[in-house]
Amino acid sequence: MKNKNKNVLVVAAHADDEVLGCGGTLAKLARKKFKINTLILADGVTSRNKNKKQTKREIKDREISCQKSCKILGISKPTFFNFPDNQLDSVPLIKIIKLIEINIKKHKPGLIFTHCPEDLNIDHRLVSKAVITACRPMRDNPVNLILFFEVPSSTEWQIKTSRKSNFNPNWFEDISNTLKFKLNAIKMYKKELRKWPHPRSLKGIKTLAEWRGASSGYKAAEAFILGRKK
Repeated sequence: MKNKNKNVLVVAAHADDEVLGCGGTLAKLARKKFKINTLILADGVTSRNKNKKQTKREIKDREISCQKSCKILGISKPTFFNFPDNQLDSVPLIKIIKLIEINIKKHKPGLIFTHCPEDLNIDHRLVSKAVITACRPMRDNPVNLILFFEVPSSTEWQIKTSRKSNFNPNWFEDISNTLKFKLNAIKMYKKELRKWPHPRSLKGIKTLAEWRGASSGYKAAEAFILGRKK
């Protein structure tokens, strides 16, 4: 990946999406001295239980897992905003857009990674929409490349009702040398991993990377949809 602007911004709905979607690519870019910042919009926990103490503890545990995974990938510590999980539709979209715009102005990324607009998960879709809006091609906007990633057990579970409602990648990044970092990073999210044959199992994640690699001539790859390129 060639980009004169070596600032990268990852905008993810939940902690673990950044690894599942583009962890191998982030590890590769980090080793090429790209400066990578990550925004985690929702807490990923509140939709699962009603015990406030347990919820608070699990949110903190997930943040720690994310910090550890980012360290393995070689990227900067993430920033958490803790909007309610699977309820981003209860947050004014303009609030999310403004938050992303502030961070674009702060970090001046040339490249943004975010979710696919047709993902099954409501938080994923809204984050993607907010990023697209925040990255309107204005003269003072530094973003010249937007790549949409896939999240196993979410993106591919969307039921196809039209040509636009599934993930058809047209951009592949070779992660043959960094797949191990992706797998080690996702291991930090023990509570989020499932048993094979679930797509979010270690074997499922590795198999997807190898399949995307086989589809593009590499031993392992991550697949994206090109959203915009200046």
